[in-house]
Amino acid sequence: MSKVIVVTSGKGGVGKTTSAAAIATGLAMRGHKTVVIDFDVGLRNLDLIMGCERRVVFDFINVINDGVRLNQALIKDKRVENLSILPTSQTKDKEALKQEGVQKVLDELKGEFDYIICDSPAGIERGAMMSLYFADEAIIVTNPEVSSVRDSDRILGILNSKSRRAELGLEAVKQHLLVTRYDAERVNKGEMLKLDDIVEILAIPVLGVIPQCSSVLSASNVGMPVILDEKSKASDAYKDAVSRLLGEEVDLRFLQPEKKSFFERLFRRSA
Repeated sequence: MSKVIVVTSGKGGVGKTTSAAAIATGLAMRGHKTVVIDFDVGLRNLDLIMGCERRVVFDFINVINDGVRLNQALIKDKRVENLSILPTSQTKDKEALKQEGVQKVLDELKGEFDYIICDSPAGIERGAMMSLYFADEAIIVTNPEVSSVRDSDRILGILNSKSRRAELGLEAVKQHLLVTRYDAERVNKGEMLKLDDIVEILAIPVLGVIPQCSSVLSASNVGMPVILDEKSKASDAYKDAVSRLLGEEVDLRFLQPEKKSFFERLFRRSA
């Protein structure tokens, strides 16, 4: 049975699109037919992260409002089998997302894909509310800072009260916590929230902890989901998160600072 999973956040700039791209790619790498949809109408970035911006001819809004067939807008990833991308419009505004049209597209995708990953805009504007409304599961992306966690708590409230599942009295949207840009050294110094503190505030299960890693920016700049970078710690952390999403038990990593070698410690003291 197909699942609609929204990747969302209350605050912008937390790594939500990076996470949506990585998780969708990871699911496809595990053999599941997966599509990732950009709901951020007017400010699309998913196609850049996925490296397919030059292949966009039609988009999500064309399918909803202009009679374009879904298979004309879907872009098959060239690196990972089973993975497709549905980009959105860079010129339309959020009002172009009509609930009936979104539902029709999702229903059609459910006939072809195992997982439908919705890359939601940050906050609670129309694109975000539309992606949240149809979700079966939600991945809440937050950074280890107070403002990001507080805004994530607001999103949890919306999922619990304004989703389609809530309106119909169905089983609640299953919620997962994904903490990004986790710097264990700064956490130990008290400059960032500890994972335990975040979990205490939000009270939802941890899907993954993605360490602060320069490879995330490098991968984005070349149009590659970071999970494809075999040498990246962030890639390892996203792979672990995908495994947990599939119901596997995997220990959390990257919660403690790396031990420095003698020469690294010596250099730091002399710097």
